[in-house]
Amino acid sequence: MAAEPLPKALTRKPLLLNKVEGSQEVVNMAAIVPKEDGVISVSEDRTVRVWLKRDSGQYWPSIYHAMPSPCSCMSFNPETRRLSIGLDNGTISEFILSEDYNKMTLVKSYQAHQSRVIMILFVLEMEWVLSTGQDKHFTWHCSESGQRLGGYRTSAGACGLQFDVETRHVFVGDHSGQVTILKLEQESCSLVTTFKGHTGGVTALCWDPIQRVLFSGSSDHSIIMWDIGGRKGTAIELQGHNDKVQSLSYAHHTRQLISCGADGGIVVWNMDVERQETPEWLDSDSCQKCDQPFFWNFKQMWDSKKIGLRQHHCRKCGKAVCGKCSSKRSSIPLMGFEFEVRVCDSCHESITDEERAPTATFHDSKHNIVHVHFDATRGWLLTSGTDKVIKLWDMTPVVS
Repeated sequence: MAAEPLPKALTRKPLLLNKVEGSQEVVNMAAIVPKEDGVISVSEDRTVRVWLKRDSGQYWPSIYHAMPSPCSCMSFNPETRRLSIGLDNGTISEFILSEDYNKMTLVKSYQAHQSRVIMILFVLEMEWVLSTGQDKHFTWHCSESGQRLGGYRTSAGACGLQFDVETRHVFVGDHSGQVTILKLEQESCSLVTTFKGHTGGVTALCWDPIQRVLFSGSSDHSIIMWDIGGRKGTAIELQGHNDKVQSLSYAHHTRQLISCGADGGIVVWNMDVERQETPEWLDSDSCQKCDQPFFWNFKQMWDSKKIGLRQHHCRKCGKAVCGKCSSKRSSIPLMGFEFEVRVCDSCHESITDEERAPTATFHDSKHNIVHVHFDATRGWLLTSGTDKVIKLWDMTPVVS
């Protein structure tokens, strides 16, 4: 199936502030240093680098530290300047950065996983380090002692990890497309529930503790907004990428979701609108508009002496329809379809121009994005790509 063309970007665009170049391999994760013109990055080339902006306007490493194994992920806490780094060999190493960001001191290292560490979260309130690995395990450790407090085996390697401090719930999204919710205690955990809505693996999670909404991005190119706090089981689908969604971030003050993908797209979603759930696709042996039989309905084909047709579904009403009765296309932004999708003819007539008004803006980063970090205080977005380049963007024209 050919990829849908991305909608045309609106006139308000992110402004490219700077490029940070110099890594020999893919930058797996990076973060903007708060209150500083600086960036922390970890790379597949085994390096940890702290880049500070010089008088020339360019970023140069103030710290260049080589690790014993490729650096797969990181978590930085600006309050304590604690930098937790996950490695390809399963180790988590913790450093403290100096106040001037010119020195990093190793605090401890511990073998958290049997293989590559995929995600790390440092929870200051609990003094916990949460992590997932390719060994299909979620673990949490005491950041003071380095002692392992507990673990849970997931159904597949997990790329999504979020934590709610208030309820001590952890959200783990894995390659099977499943999201697992666990309740953590000091040295034990219990399974709360699991849910699945993606046809591909979960690649990113983002938690809004205020609205109590979880966003999941997937290799199936879609994003799902799960209303955890509403207790109604609402799941809203967002379709705006032509390749797998790689990373998500949320601007709480404006209720905007930022998604980035392997297609190079930066999509800013307005979540301060009343969105609608997509309908369940209905089953039928014949078109629910013209009653023409579908190609597997041999009896009706024989009785009516008609050739069977291919089944399609209207994205607005969910009815099973033939190609003739669904010849039109339309965007349905409030259902998450920002580009045109198949709708039946009657639904096409009912959709107004106001309902077709976009609820997202689309921007091309010009590199395959691996990870993003959003600094809400300055409205800056960091994107790191497979091209080994880190880009800094001023998002205030679109996130405001």
